Amino acid sequence: MTNSSSRPSHARPTAFTPRHHTDLSQHEFAFLSACETAVGDHNTPDEVIRLAAGLQFAGTKSVIGTLWKVNDTTVQRLVEAFYRNFCGDGKINSKRAAPALHRAVQSLACDKDMPLDQRIVFMRIGI
Repeated sequence: MTNSSSRPSHARPTAFTPRHHTDLSQHEFAFLSACETAVGDHNTPDEVIRLAAGLQFAGTKSVIGTLWKVNDTTVQRLVEAFYRNFCGDGKINSKRAAPALHRAVQSLACDKDMPLDQRIVFMRIGI
């Protein structure tokens, strides 16, 4: 892991920098609910691979990450709704990640007390 030097150490985004080849092709899915796990660095957009993309490039079939800061209430509600749709039958299938995320976001859409930026903070990459 490396950090951008343009911010104080406590505010630096963590970047994924592979030091050796890691094969994660046996992994179907990863859900990253921490803040900004799918965002690159504005100062070096071509050089930095974020954690979500790094996991996908290493072979994880489907990865969900966040585009900006997300609050704990949003994470809890969205993750619960996501997993109800994603593995309701008890089986994980990475091809169901996109529709499960879509349905989870839709379930939050009717909550007018939740800001729009919190309802659309998650994104999926992969299959």
